[in-house]
Amino acid sequence: QVQVEESGGGLVQPGGSLRLSCAASGSIFSPNAMGWYRQAPGKQRELVGSITNFMVTSYSDSVKGRFGISRDNRKNTVYLQMNSLKPEDTAVYYCNLRNLGASGMSYWGKGTLVTVSS
Repeated sequence: QVQVEESGGGLVQPGGSLRLSCAASGSIFSPNAMGWYRQAPGKQRELVGSITNFMVTSYSDSVKGRFGISRDNRKNTVYLQMNSLKPEDTAVYYCNLRNLGASGMSYWGKGTLVTVSS
């Protein structure tokens, strides 16, 4: 069984920075991708960015140039560094681990709240 757990959310002022972490445990297969999604109140969940275990990254246009995703494969942990935060970045941020192989299994964390406000 695979478990995914986020940490690092909180309150930050506009223009500030915050780093989220996501640790995965259990039977993790390769290849896989770990991604960050977010859901703001009243909106659908959207992809923020992702990184494969071969370190290939992708980002949504809304965060490109402000957010960075990195990964430590030894720890099965992914990080989301968020800079130049805006009030519209306020959301619950979810981590997802997806098996890119035949099974296509996907696992979600419970989310961590990020609030950008003065």
